[in-house]
Amino acid sequence: MNDLFVDPFSFFLAALGAFLLGIAKAGVKGIAVFIVVLFVFAFGAKESTGILMPLLICGDIFAILYYKKYAHWNYVFLLLPWMALGVILGTYGGELLDEDAFKTGMGILILLTTTLLIYLEQFPLKKVPTHWGFGSAIGVLAGFTTMIGNLAGAVTNIYFLAMRLPKNSFIGTSAYVFFLINLFKVPFHIWVWKTIQINSFQTSMQFLPFLLVGLVTGVRLVKRIKEVHYRKMILFLTALGAIILLVK
Repeated sequence: MNDLFVDPFSFFLAALGAFLLGIAKAGVKGIAVFIVVLFVFAFGAKESTGILMPLLICGDIFAILYYKKYAHWNYVFLLLPWMALGVILGTYGGELLDEDAFKTGMGILILLTTTLLIYLEQFPLKKVPTHWGFGSAIGVLAGFTTMIGNLAGAVTNIYFLAMRLPKNSFIGTSAYVFFLINLFKVPFHIWVWKTIQINSFQTSMQFLPFLLVGLVTGVRLVKRIKEVHYRKMILFLTALGAIILLVK
């Protein structure tokens, strides 16, 4: 893989994306689409997935250290096997898609998940869904979307909102889910897609300082967000991101 740095404007877009990634990993959920769009504009749809991966894992490590006591392991263990299956499907299904198809697929998936999020907010479930089919379907879709575009956050938001997890439990549980599934994805990026190589990793590390600043900023923001407003924030940011992705 050649050096993926293109020009100062691309660097600016990716630096902004890394900063937003830090905010997201610190707990401000629903902004994944902004991060993905910025990196896609900077490096291309498929190449950006590999450049993002080391930054995602760095953010995950911070999140699990900061929110580890809030994790609900039953949800982690329920989602992970199905997400792993989705990653495998996305790995080999994604290879059949060209870059335009990647972008279109990202937009459609985010639109669908956003619509479901809004529906669940307007017509809340009378009880927390416990059927294994719900978690497995969410897991497979999340695994597929995280592999083809690092967009699983919008999908898992549905699940954790449906489970009615409090703010810190939402963040802590999702932190472990994504840390483990992102580690699982690394070999596929290295040996199947070849989107993680020495040059791409060096490119990723250029944006680590911006990620760290975003993490600090995100922690401060999360502390200011009241529990009652957290769900609404996720819905608003996810919906706005979907619109931007589809009209860009």
